[in-house]
Amino acid sequence: MEEEAAVRAIAEHPDAALPRPSRFTHSFPTLREILIGAPCWGLTMALSAWLALWLRGNDATFHLKSILVLYGSGGLLAWPPSLFAARYAARGRTTSTRFAAFLLCLVAGTIGATALLFALDYRMFYAQWHAAAGTRTWFFQLAFTSAGAIYQFLVLGVRLYLPLAVLALVVASLAFARSDARQRR
Repeated sequence: MEEEAAVRAIAEHPDAALPRPSRFTHSFPTLREILIGAPCWGLTMALSAWLALWLRGNDATFHLKSILVLYGSGGLLAWPPSLFAARYAARGRTTSTRFAAFLLCLVAGTIGATALLFALDYRMFYAQWHAAAGTRTWFFQLAFTSAGAIYQFLVLGVRLYLPLAVLALVVASLAFARSDARQRR
């Protein structure tokens, strides 16, 4: 008798028998968001760097191509984990909290990924003067060279996100905060 009632309940409400996905699984960006959003975000970050250089009169710099590739790659790599982190933090929250979560995660992810790429490039340049790989001295050199590169990027490189990336950041954060269908499931 109980089995029949359970079967009848499942037949009437098939979604009731399915387990609810966890907060973790709901936070993953869709393939569409990755394939479209990541290149758009990367292109926007590269365009922001170019615009900032152009406004300062430095757009004819010798390293313009490598700067644009660095900022574009940083934005491209930062998009999926930033979106995941923001959705994880914002699920089930109010619109203003979701906006803040997307804003914070996109800022931290984009700057962090670009700073990491800058540190890797910085490290490749200074590696010729470092000790043999795997030694204690080498680990210290790796840590302090990377820390110095990240600091240098934070001081000198973040300003290339102004003014365009800030506008794109606010627009993207507002759009994701308002589209609460995914966050409220």
